[in-house]
Amino acid sequence: MRVLAAMSGGVDSAVAAALAVDAGHDVTGVHLALSPDRQTLRSGARGCCSVEDAHDARRVADELGIPFYVWDLADRFREDVVEDFVAEYAAGRTPNPCLRCNERIKFTAVLDRARALGFDAVVTGHHARLADGRLRRSVDAAKDQSYVLGVLTAEQLAGARFPLGSMTKERVRAIAAERGFAVATKPDSHDVCFIPDGDTRGFLTRRLGTAPGPVVDAATGTTVGSHEGTHGFTVGQRRGLGLAVGDQRPRYVLSIEPVTRTVTVGTAELTGVDVVRTGPPTWTGPAPALPLRAEVQLRAHGTPVGCTVEAAPDGGLVLTLARTERGVAPGQSAVLYAPDPVHGDLVLGQAPVAR
Repeated sequence: MRVLAAMSGGVDSAVAAALAVDAGHDVTGVHLALSPDRQTLRSGARGCCSVEDAHDARRVADELGIPFYVWDLADRFREDVVEDFVAEYAAGRTPNPCLRCNERIKFTAVLDRARALGFDAVVTGHHARLADGRLRRSVDAAKDQSYVLGVLTAEQLAGARFPLGSMTKERVRAIAAERGFAVATKPDSHDVCFIPDGDTRGFLTRRLGTAPGPVVDAATGTTVGSHEGTHGFTVGQRRGLGLAVGDQRPRYVLSIEPVTRTVTVGTAELTGVDVVRTGPPTWTGPAPALPLRAEVQLRAHGTPVGCTVEAAPDGGLVLTLARTERGVAPGQSAVLYAPDPVHGDLVLGQAPVAR
């Protein structure tokens, strides 16, 4: 096939490109420039898409003997990922920007352009598998990225290739070292790539300003603190609340109301939910018949829990959980997996958590 290898400058995408070359494909490398000021987006293991990353990707492409280009998608990334991130927090929700980047940048903007240029597929370094056209978990559970790919449609998955899904991260680094790639020991990126200092609250405050409001205790209805903006909080949060509560029991964020600027907190037993309601789902294959039994993962690094999936009148889903889950935040993705031992790594689809 004629394939486009998305090369971030990290070890995963480097090895994915190398494996595509080894498989005999006609490979072209491309690095995505996602920031108008790329000098600011790398700080050790934080951030990505810096000039340093572009140079690392180009060196690997040179060693593989493949053509290499840089595509400037900064405006698209700003509109579809960064502005979406800010708007979601302003609305009291907790978005996952990696999921949004996969959905709107890597497997919409990039895949559409690749197909227009005559490429058959896009190769990435994601740790996930494709089998019979269906998305499945990586064999390396610690590095599995199927959660942030669960938003992809069957059509998008048909144009994707994930060569690393059948190996561990240790093996990926070993392959890079065997080939002499300088990125073999490069740290993985962490946190939100466009907030390299890791200060999400500071980033949002610079974008949204301050909007003071009360922090209210759910049990008593009394005001137990104040804040400078609801965008600084997420459901389930415990740290950084700065509260003075008489009983000294830890408090967690239960709900966020941007209109009234109210953050409601409560004790641990009030954080649990047994039923999760979502917005409309997207499916990685044919839409399954509902109701069905499945497993659901409610956050990027969460533990799957069994559930019954039913259709809601508004087009969303109602997930009745087999056990109580804490800190389920609106705006996150509820990714559904097949429930049985044989197919338990199969991703069925996802839906955004509404409440």
